[in-house]
Amino acid sequence: MAQTFDYDLVIVGAGVGGHGAALHAVACGLKTAIVEAAEMGGTCVNRGCIPSKALLAASGKVRELRDAGHLGAMGIQVGGVAFDRQAIADHASSVVTKQRDGLTNSLKRLGVEVIHGWARVADSQKLSITTAEGEKTVTAKDVILAPGSVPFVPPGAEVDGKTVFTSDHAVSLESLPPWIAIVGSGYIGLEFADVYSALGCEITLIEGLDQLMPTFDPDIAKVAQRTLVQARDIETRTGVFAKSVTPGSPVTIELMDAKTKEVVEVLEVDACLIATGRVPATKDMGLETLGIELQRPGFIPVDDHLAVVKDGQAIPHLWAIGDATGKMMLAHTASAQGMAVVETICGRPRTINYNAIPAAAFTHPEVSFVGMTEPAAKQKGADEGFEVQSVRAYFKGNAKAIAEGETEGLAKVIFRPDNGEILGVHIFGLHAADLIQEAANAMAQGTTVRDLAFSVHTHPTLCEVLDDAFKRAAGAGGGH
Repeated sequence: MAQTFDYDLVIVGAGVGGHGAALHAVACGLKTAIVEAAEMGGTCVNRGCIPSKALLAASGKVRELRDAGHLGAMGIQVGGVAFDRQAIADHASSVVTKQRDGLTNSLKRLGVEVIHGWARVADSQKLSITTAEGEKTVTAKDVILAPGSVPFVPPGAEVDGKTVFTSDHAVSLESLPPWIAIVGSGYIGLEFADVYSALGCEITLIEGLDQLMPTFDPDIAKVAQRTLVQARDIETRTGVFAKSVTPGSPVTIELMDAKTKEVVEVLEVDACLIATGRVPATKDMGLETLGIELQRPGFIPVDDHLAVVKDGQAIPHLWAIGDATGKMMLAHTASAQGMAVVETICGRPRTINYNAIPAAAFTHPEVSFVGMTEPAAKQKGADEGFEVQSVRAYFKGNAKAIAEGETEGLAKVIFRPDNGEILGVHIFGLHAADLIQEAANAMAQGTTVRDLAFSVHTHPTLCEVLDDAFKRAAGAGGGH
């Protein structure tokens, strides 16, 4: 006798990944429920992408309107520019509410049952959920775990949410500290440095590695630092870790040399943002009941189809997506993974090409990339026996960028000259986050630089920067 289930699919976590999976599951005819312990929308909608972009949009306008030299070059004169911190914070909050309501309503409209509570895995097809009304057990033919992530706070840093805080707190913009230290120069640190500097704060950027922006392509990082850090008079400390961060007035930060481990400086600042990355939120999910061993610092082990793995074997009907898998901690990665799992559940197995997933930092100007950095590509080439080349094209020669008065930046294409395969594309400049999509789609489809060199780009547009780069790559032998 066939086993009966409460649902075809239950998803744990109503972030962008869980939401995307739920929408696709309904489209595929699956009876679906979603379990969420906190706010609908997860990190991205409530404490990440959405509110931070609203803050960046508002603070970016302030920066632009205060740049008398830039505006004057176009014949524009603006008087004194003022802003209201609370109104900017309210703008971000309003955008969050609209996005969260839209997400919730879309689930309701499609008939996805939303269960508010904390879910634990009781079996691969059974969940025990703690709700406000008490314990509840639900069964499903398939279960997707999408618990997301939380900010990583390094040992020695004490967070009080007021003077020492993470991005979770920073998106509410409760204050504008006269002098703020930001620990970490990844995309979170860079974006908040952009916001705070535009609104008049002094900033000290602290990075444990020897150079700022260590995860970015070195050429892009070098150019971006000139505009995003040096031109804004942002202080920097590299090669040092924050051994201790103590809240108060002032906040005290002990800086330890990364190599010698000795304290080399003590900073006293008004506030400190801890922007040292994120870790999976996988505690107390009941995974130990199935004998699943999490990978440090708590990632759920999965196979290529995102089935949860135990002792090297996929557990039938149990899947994981999003930040908790440790693949790429990006909202759109989680959404793509959710759709891929639903496809696999429905008998159309699909995997994700992570090398073709783009990412961006929404600074002013923006930074974006897809694929490998040049050092990583050259290492792969050395390991596998093929040559790697790169070309650059600059915004300063682009007609649209010149018209906008925004000519700072470049696009870099990394490719194989023997067959024209694109290995990575990195952009720093106006609207880089939008421009990268053409490169990402090309990499996903296996389009060569020679094919792209003959594709027609609208004139005059910023996308001609990439057009220029593709033509240079083709001229260097790409795909011949």
